Amino acid sequence: MANARTAPGRSRRRPLGWVLLVAFVVVPIIEIYVLIQVGQVIGAWWTIALLIADSIIGSWLIKREGGRAWRALKSALEIGRMPATELADGALILIGGTLMLSPGFVTDLFGILLILPFTRPVFRRLLARVVTQRLTVVGPMGAMGGMPGMPGGSGPGARGPDARRPGPVVRGEVVDEEH
Repeated sequence: MANARTAPGRSRRRPLGWVLLVAFVVVPIIEIYVLIQVGQVIGAWWTIALLIADSIIGSWLIKREGGRAWRALKSALEIGRMPATELADGALILIGGTLMLSPGFVTDLFGILLILPFTRPVFRRLLARVVTQRLTVVGPMGAMGGMPGMPGGSGPGARGPDARRPGPVVRGEVVDEEH
């Protein structure tokens, strides 16, 4: 029996729940498994040395690419251009650096892939797709009143449940009797 306050479609799991499950349960199990396997092949001390070398190389790479992204952002802002690519690169470097902070080879591999300048464009397109899907169009009528024909917009050609026309405008005056 469904709860009366449950919204339609609320019974299915949200993607965030799956992401958290993977991040906090599956990834650590995979990291432990890979660390054990590498340790059995090359030995415990060499595994630790490899993790330390990986951290040193990763921190150098984060510093280098983060500096480049910062300079590109400043340059775009100085010439008055919207720094969309630069902001995406900065976000990917930040996420990659965070992954590099956690010990393990799998997260370090994904972190390096996010940081490297020749693999970053692939992840930039993926990030742009995710952001575009979650984007709310805000127009002159607020979040529901975007441009006609756009998601979340109103007017001719508007689609979806948010395609409502704005109500009548009531002109009035606010009177504050306390002051």
